[in-house]
Amino acid sequence: MSQEDEVMTVNETKPHFEPPGMLIAGEWTPAGENGQMEVRAPYDGSLVARVPAGGPRDVDRAVRAAAEALRRDDFPRFDRVRVLEQTAAALSDRRELFARAIALECAKPLKTARVEASRAVETFAFAAAEARRYAGEVIPMDATPPGSGKTGFTLRVPVGVVAAITPFNFPLNLVAHKVAPAIAAGCPVVLKPASQTPVSALLLAELLDGLGVPAGWLNVVTGGGGTVGDALATHEEVAYVTFTGSAEVGWSMAAKAPRKKVRLELGSNSPLIVDSPSDWQTAASKVSTAGYAHAGQSCISTQRVYVHHDIADDFLEELLPRVEDLRLGDPLDEHTDVSSLITRDDTERMKEWTDEAVAAGARLLTGGEALEHGIFRPTVLEGPPPQARVQCQEVFGPIVTVTRYADFEEALRLADDSRYGLQAGVFTDELGKALKAAKSLHFGGVLINDVPTSRADQQPYGGVRDSGNTREGPAYAIEEMTETRLVTLQT
Repeated sequence: MSQEDEVMTVNETKPHFEPPGMLIAGEWTPAGENGQMEVRAPYDGSLVARVPAGGPRDVDRAVRAAAEALRRDDFPRFDRVRVLEQTAAALSDRRELFARAIALECAKPLKTARVEASRAVETFAFAAAEARRYAGEVIPMDATPPGSGKTGFTLRVPVGVVAAITPFNFPLNLVAHKVAPAIAAGCPVVLKPASQTPVSALLLAELLDGLGVPAGWLNVVTGGGGTVGDALATHEEVAYVTFTGSAEVGWSMAAKAPRKKVRLELGSNSPLIVDSPSDWQTAASKVSTAGYAHAGQSCISTQRVYVHHDIADDFLEELLPRVEDLRLGDPLDEHTDVSSLITRDDTERMKEWTDEAVAAGARLLTGGEALEHGIFRPTVLEGPPPQARVQCQEVFGPIVTVTRYADFEEALRLADDSRYGLQAGVFTDELGKALKAAKSLHFGGVLINDVPTSRADQQPYGGVRDSGNTREGPAYAIEEMTETRLVTLQT
């Protein structure tokens, strides 16, 4: 079924989840300080779950429970490894359950939600492996006269209580990227999942609790960012804040907690350069997925494509039919490629930004329509001016822009002309150009002959400029969640 057909709908009874509540100090609480809140499916508004609506008092209880767990020190490394390994296995067994929860609460197409569930398995497995091996080092104290007669070594010790604040777009795997390294590092964690998508996180917490995580080492408080999130980030007993979300909220949070380690993984308007000569056919194929997966709601969704003018017509001839063939509809339909945006306001924003770009001189090549169920038809715009919001801001929706360029230096300048710097992609057959791009593009990652939307869960992942100040991936997160302690022995 193509975009010319009606939006697809699954006529089956939607499953309803009943999470046990918030997890605080090893106990499940069915209601929060502000009662309960409903989680509704973005696609059709159906009820997904009722969860607690927490507040500052709930946050305080959770953080103090975490601080007490740290003082008890009753979760040794070998047991943390066991929990991480068993969580990976249990997630693997329950991938379909988690995939359906993801699909319902954030309208991620089911086949894409299954990929996220599988990635969460890998994230826990990598965290378990890193938990076995991270260690300090021996210091050659006797290399200088002041160290004579001393033996020195370092320990990697937990930084303290971790506050983990996660977004709606990867409600399971981005939770895993914060919770699993914290467990591996020996840091008690208080998690605040996105208020739109708390169900996957609560199901994961229930799984971990059932595997024997001691009381207080994992706490989950559900609720709004302005109530739960701010109270958590600024709590006096929180030592480390890990936040994934918008640049505006992230940097504002860091300003409110200047004495803490606040690590931010934020947004981007990811560029892709398609040079000549290059495998531009593969580039076009990948863009048709990378620009529209989960309706473009990814920090590294391919947004700005710069194509050499010699191949631009051929590239568009390859890209446009692929975009137009994407299937739109119910996220629970096995064939759906693109479903709803998270809110109807976001769908309206897509229309507003598209119309603005066209009014400023862009050509609308396909898409540009807001459809029923909050779906925005996958869109390709050619030649929007640099000041258009679809070009200079983070779209976070199913819109890709295409701009022609004449030489590679110009393409590098255009790609780097951004307040963001998460990941960039470059397709080229010339090694010299690839190396020049890797060296000159100011991004956390430069992916050669790949789209910027690619991520492996073990890689160092993060950005520069307004895109953040951290690197995620279990090994890198564990390093940040621990501190170096020097020990010397006078012999």
